[in-house]
Amino acid sequence: MVEKEEGGLSEEEVAQYDRQIRLWGLEAQKRLRASRVLLVGMKGLGAEVAKNLILAGVKGLTMLDHQQVSQEDTRAQFLIPVGSLGRNRAEASLERMQNLNPMVDVKADPESVESKPEEFFTQFDAVCLTCCSRDVMVKIDQICHKNGVKFFTGDVFGYHGYMFADLGEHEFVEEKTKVAKVSPGVEDGLDTKKAKLDSSETTMVKKHVVFCQLKEALAVNWSGEKAKAVLKRTTLDYFLLQGKSLPFNSRCFSLLGSWHIHWELPIPAYMLPHAAHREWRECAAAVGDGQMMQGRHFEGLIFSRVARST
Repeated sequence: MVEKEEGGLSEEEVAQYDRQIRLWGLEAQKRLRASRVLLVGMKGLGAEVAKNLILAGVKGLTMLDHQQVSQEDTRAQFLIPVGSLGRNRAEASLERMQNLNPMVDVKADPESVESKPEEFFTQFDAVCLTCCSRDVMVKIDQICHKNGVKFFTGDVFGYHGYMFADLGEHEFVEEKTKVAKVSPGVEDGLDTKKAKLDSSETTMVKKHVVFCQLKEALAVNWSGEKAKAVLKRTTLDYFLLQGKSLPFNSRCFSLLGSWHIHWELPIPAYMLPHAAHREWRECAAAVGDGQMMQGRHFEGLIFSRVARST
């Protein structure tokens, strides 16, 4: 039997996680080692997230996925062994995942995330969703927020992707350099300003952040003048979230139409998810160049003109 160190980690664990303990400290590793995580969706992104969590040394990881291994998965998901076509994605990933770190309790759940009751999610310290519809993401975020469970969601579409985190109320400390006080009457010049910032003294500043829920983040009204100014600094990938519950032929207008209306520019092909080029061209061909679409609502976004990508 391996003896426990004073910090709560065994000698084997200290040896295994030595490099990251040096990076973020023993206390952070202890918290990580006590965490149980739910990961939904075992496609390419899910596999990468799972690998990183297991190598980092969480206490337990549950992979939840009701889909079967497809031909695409055999090329994009490195945890699925050859000959697994038709098997459940989570179960097919289990063996290789466990081999990455035998000290982590890894489980595979072949059920659908939509069939799980609220109590299922409260047994975890963090929930991470991939490959989920917007309605599912909003629902599970509300459950997690109410029960103090950390929530993450994300997805990837070719060269584009998004990530959202709801950590509830988060307190942390930040190290700040002390600004040196200058005596009255000292001339204010370049050397004085440099002296103020070159102080070797630092202080720890306690900070408190309250994260908003996903539903609030998606309910932004873009029609106001202030919102339009913010929209110019908002990445196009934000609108991938707006269209998660629609089939792509409608979604292409939702997530790209708003971008076009505020910049009055045609949407270039390189801005589109790689797999969506053909679908977008079909949408644009059906609508036509510059055709008026007054009053058409797609997931809360209203636009009046669409330019076909060339």
